[in-house]
Amino acid sequence: MAKKIICKDKPVSALVNFVVWLTGVLVSLSVGFGMAYKTLTIPIPVISSIVPWAGWIVIVLTVLSVILAVADRM
Repeated sequence: MAKKIICKDKPVSALVNFVVWLTGVLVSLSVGFGMAYKTLTIPIPVISSIVPWAGWIVIVLTVLSVILAVADRM
């Protein structure tokens, strides 16, 4: 189990952690939607057929992780 770190005495550190987390979520969603709607492709025919499925998996897991992170903070 991961250790929960709470930065009560360093609000700037907490803000930086939040910005980094939010950036990761946005990048994950961008890549996931790009894969799902075939904007991002792989030039190998066998793999390119599963890229949209992988994109939807990335999207679902990212949304699930956001929900769990918010629930953990409450």
